[in-house]
Amino acid sequence: MATEATDAAAPQSANTSGNSSTALNIATWQYPQNIKRSFQNIARIHPTVKVSRGDGPIVKLHLAEEKMGKLEVAKASITDPALTVRGVMHATNTDAVLIMHNGRILWEKYYNTMTSLTDHLLMSVSKTLVGTLAGALIDAGLLDPEQEVTTYVPALATSGYAGARVRDILDMRSGIKFSEEYLDPGAEVRLLEEAIGWAPAHGTVGPIGMYEFLRTLQAKSAHGGAFEYRSCETDVLGWVLESAGGAPMQELLSERIWSKIGAQQDLVMGVDQFGTGMFDGGFNATLRDLARFGHMYVNGGRALTGKQVVSEDWLADTFTADPMQMQAFVQSPTDNMMPGGRYRNQIWFPNPATNAAVALGIHGQMIYMDPATKLVAVKLSSWPLPQDASKLFPTIRAFEAVSNYLAAQQ
Repeated sequence: MATEATDAAAPQSANTSGNSSTALNIATWQYPQNIKRSFQNIARIHPTVKVSRGDGPIVKLHLAEEKMGKLEVAKASITDPALTVRGVMHATNTDAVLIMHNGRILWEKYYNTMTSLTDHLLMSVSKTLVGTLAGALIDAGLLDPEQEVTTYVPALATSGYAGARVRDILDMRSGIKFSEEYLDPGAEVRLLEEAIGWAPAHGTVGPIGMYEFLRTLQAKSAHGGAFEYRSCETDVLGWVLESAGGAPMQELLSERIWSKIGAQQDLVMGVDQFGTGMFDGGFNATLRDLARFGHMYVNGGRALTGKQVVSEDWLADTFTADPMQMQAFVQSPTDNMMPGGRYRNQIWFPNPATNAAVALGIHGQMIYMDPATKLVAVKLSSWPLPQDASKLFPTIRAFEAVSNYLAAQQ
């Protein structure tokens, strides 16, 4: 079922939990059968704060009426079935998808209950928002990526983060012990959720709140080594940014990022018991606002409003492949299934042949950004499982097919 999109501001929703037999709560919201509903109703399940869009005008996104859904997608192997872009979207639990070229919408579709006004949980696409803020603060001279984390957050001096640089956490190359095994209830990524009240506590009650939890983490190896994807790195980065910027995350993101892109709605940030942001995966936004955000990554750091959000120097640092980055990626203790890929400034670069930047979140959240063709593609999803290569890589190939088509038209 598709719905027509508008740029009108969303009405306030009543804060109700619904029938008790189907109510969403911290114990049930991540059940596979509830993902589709919970990801569109996070503010009914967890505490949240608004990141203001400011008082500027909404940037209208014009429709170009292109039939992107019919494009054929490259196969991973000769035995794979033939698929189109639309077919990939239908097969991968898509809630909404938007393809935008140079600020014009080529294709946009909403499925089931999702609409253009719906805030959808971004999971780890949130990390790219936080990484972008780091770039803005570096541009402003408020943050030095070569300084140690404890320069900005002395409270981490007794943790494993002592000696780690801001650069190490931007690129997820600290030596911190932190498991990202989402299906393991004892993994640190799940213990973090318990600590901030996003999941019921199991067994002994651990640290309460984001910051207290981060102070308990210990190092397993030297900082600055192999890449290892860890959500705690972004949470530490958020703490560092609040200190460097002298304000809470919601104020910094509004001032430096969200108020500059012509967003239609406020960004919504999930928080812990004390109002600290769930920086690594707690942001919620509309489909079109994510496209507006992504546009600056393909337009030299300049938003559709004409405002410079991050510098060209920051983007050059982000998009330029460095042998050390690539070696760190190869040395990762987990198989990221991205040969020749890399990770820089809280963004994935899965394919060296394209050098497109990809913001990724579990359960199928994605912003695909290719400066070579000025393509921004956004997909919001509700995969039953947190990670699913059979859905992730066809989606990336689908957006690569669109980029190839646009390149051929130039």
